[in-house]
Amino acid sequence: MQGEGIVGASLLVSDAVPRPRLHAVHDWTDSEWAFEAEAFDYVAQPVVSPGRADLDRDPGLPDAWWDDLCQALGTLSEADGVRVTVRDEWMERAFPLFLGIPAPAKVERMTGHGDLHWGNLTVVPMNLLDWERWGRVPLGFDAGLLHANSLLVPGVADRIRKRFASILDSPAGRIGELAALAEMLQAVARGWYPDLAPCLLAHAEILTGVRPPVPAHSEVTA
Repeated sequence: MQGEGIVGASLLVSDAVPRPRLHAVHDWTDSEWAFEAEAFDYVAQPVVSPGRADLDRDPGLPDAWWDDLCQALGTLSEADGVRVTVRDEWMERAFPLFLGIPAPAKVERMTGHGDLHWGNLTVVPMNLLDWERWGRVPLGFDAGLLHANSLLVPGVADRIRKRFASILDSPAGRIGELAALAEMLQAVARGWYPDLAPCLLAHAEILTGVRPPVPAHSEVTA
């Protein structure tokens, strides 16, 4: 669909959201094979968490970095996202399967990144990477996903909750955070995040009052 993915982000997301600029796209096909290559700005600064999406230590990011992140997500929320990320049909299956609760009857959405974790954020100056999944996400999904990926470092997780309290503490934002947790627990069922899994289960139980089912292998797709 026009407006999706990296090319869509380059057209519809404000330049005020810090990210590598897309300069060119090249498509190549040969019988059954198809490839696409994109040329971006070179990003000199490293990502916050190389090699993993979650945190295993406090990166010591300054207040200005957090200000930039909040401002970037606020600006992004005003973009005209066309793709629905984290579909209602997925939530109907995933909430009972991974959280042990019914899916919400109503989901409030905003435009977001859709894959906000520590492998997609650079250190100072802050840049948002990997725009394949941006679009209309449940309110609170981005903040909830970043928080979930920070649970092994409580100081950082607490900072995220305080920074995004107005969203995460709202009823609509709580649904988005639970969607993020369900997605993380689905990844656990596929063999990811072995160290983080107990924290994810405990936090989900705090939010819902229900102990989630022990994650088992699942092919439910978002």
